[in-house]
Amino acid sequence: MKRMSSAGSCSSMRRRSLSISSHQIDNDAECESVSEAGDIGDRALPSRRFSESSSLRLSFDNTSENGAVVSIPEEHRLQPYPSFSNPNSSVRPLPTDTIVGSEDSKQEPRKGLPELLDYISCMLHLAVFGILGVLTRYLLQKLFGPGVAGVTSDQTILYLDLPSNMIGSFLMGWFGVVFKGDISHVSEHLAIAITTGYLGSLTTFSGWNQKMLELSVFGHWLFSALGFLLGLFLVAFSIIFGIETAKGFRWLLNRLNMSSGNGCSKINFKVDSFRRQLIVMVMFLFILGILWGVSGALVKDEFKHGGSAAQLWFACMVGPIGVWIRWFLARLNGHGIGTAGLLKWIPFGTLIANVSAACVMAALASVKNAVNTRNCDTVVAGIQFGMMGCLSTVSTFAAEYNAMRESNHPWRAYAYAIITLCVSFSFGILIYCIPVWTKGFDIDT
Repeated sequence: MKRMSSAGSCSSMRRRSLSISSHQIDNDAECESVSEAGDIGDRALPSRRFSESSSLRLSFDNTSENGAVVSIPEEHRLQPYPSFSNPNSSVRPLPTDTIVGSEDSKQEPRKGLPELLDYISCMLHLAVFGILGVLTRYLLQKLFGPGVAGVTSDQTILYLDLPSNMIGSFLMGWFGVVFKGDISHVSEHLAIAITTGYLGSLTTFSGWNQKMLELSVFGHWLFSALGFLLGLFLVAFSIIFGIETAKGFRWLLNRLNMSSGNGCSKINFKVDSFRRQLIVMVMFLFILGILWGVSGALVKDEFKHGGSAAQLWFACMVGPIGVWIRWFLARLNGHGIGTAGLLKWIPFGTLIANVSAACVMAALASVKNAVNTRNCDTVVAGIQFGMMGCLSTVSTFAAEYNAMRESNHPWRAYAYAIITLCVSFSFGILIYCIPVWTKGFDIDT
């Protein structure tokens, strides 16, 4: 009788232990998924996922005391993005790249590019779409700036990059949250290029931070604080509006397909074979060569004159470097600090990219004030607008912020925003504002 009681007690303790472990794994999985809502860097590559699939799969399992593997219940497992073929699925801000289910235990051999060519192809995608993001951001500055619409300017809290940050966050709701799974179904590299490359380069955190620093240099501290608050509110609303409109568009497409009697359609074309991926890689190599060649020729022609044109084309040449650095830093998202993975809910890759870009942007502005020559202005402004603008991102920041806000711990969204803004602004004061105050540079906002 005592033996049966002891066995029952051990069984109860084991069940309680498994329940606690399941809850801990579920909480860790939520922290990781929220932190990876925007980008996961090169971990999203098919070759990386294939080679690491066995280790990733272990994260969804738990081992009992006697060594038997106990699967986590289905309700505790994270679900991927909904595809267009499932109209009733809910939208979750988690890339399908991070999920490896138990059904993947029997994977087919990869038919795509080898890992090295896979890296090269993805970097070509990022470079081309990054340059397109730089060009779009420049056009939006001109369109909404003092020269045309007159909505934004350097003298108000409606800074020049505000329209591009709002539009990029809105599009991130479409192509980085709702339809990212559908795009990944066609091409993983295309999904990375649109979100990390184009939208990440279309939006810029360092430009936002720098404009607030320039306001604070002249003592407009209230305007600077309001600029951060208004900017955060507008980009947060933009991605929410993007998600809701994209969900409505998905629902409309599903209704139209059902009413036509075709059912729920699904795109069958995939860029997954070696031949197709190789053709796409060569095509993007050709496009990048043209973009860099044209930009280099225009920089050479316009450099002696200076001005915004020379700065733009120089920015197009150095912009891809910022995209590549941010993409590699994104692998830190969801890993936390140390071997224990502390603060796993903080996307350290995006945080490091934004803070470092803001600091370098402030340092370059100080150099430009100190040197104050036409050639220096052209080079520094080109690096600021291109490389630093592409290294920092607001669209990914907005996706992560929105994912935290909708999680079981919404306070993390505000903590993440405060950390990003305060750290960047504080370092910016030390790097940019104090030298201006002490040296007495004559600057114009």
